[in-house]
Amino acid sequence: KCIHGPEHHFLDGASLLVAMKNAGLDIDLNTFLDRLAERTITMPGAMCGFWGMCGSVASVDAVFALLDNTGPLSSDDNYSSHMAFSSKVINRMSKIGGPRCCKRNAFISLSEAVKYANEHYSLALEIDKIECEFTNRNKECIKERCPFYINRK
Repeated sequence: KCIHGPEHHFLDGASLLVAMKNAGLDIDLNTFLDRLAERTITMPGAMCGFWGMCGSVASVDAVFALLDNTGPLSSDDNYSSHMAFSSKVINRMSKIGGPRCCKRNAFISLSEAVKYANEHYSLALEIDKIECEFTNRNKECIKERCPFYINRK
């Protein structure tokens, strides 16, 4: 019923993991989904406004951290690469501005994640043109300012 909420903080990363597995990544999907859940389901709603960090981005980047076994004490290139990924996605979101839209932010973080996954994990994930189908259900929809708004001029 609600199109916004903290469920994106798990579901967006989980969707990416499933897509990567389906594209040939050799992982134990259930184990990785369990680990992702441990890291993401405690993130509160409204992180974008209260913390300045979108939960969808955190979820997707948690996938990369899990795959690369990156932690707070890591000193390899993956640590920097993950930070750069988050920064790039948050920057793209910041140029659009608010109010929040979990669907728009999920579309942005997942489309950037596809590019990152293809480059860093040698996958061939594809992403179709995204057109938002949730405008009529989102009373705060920014319409023409959203890159996924169907009726953009």
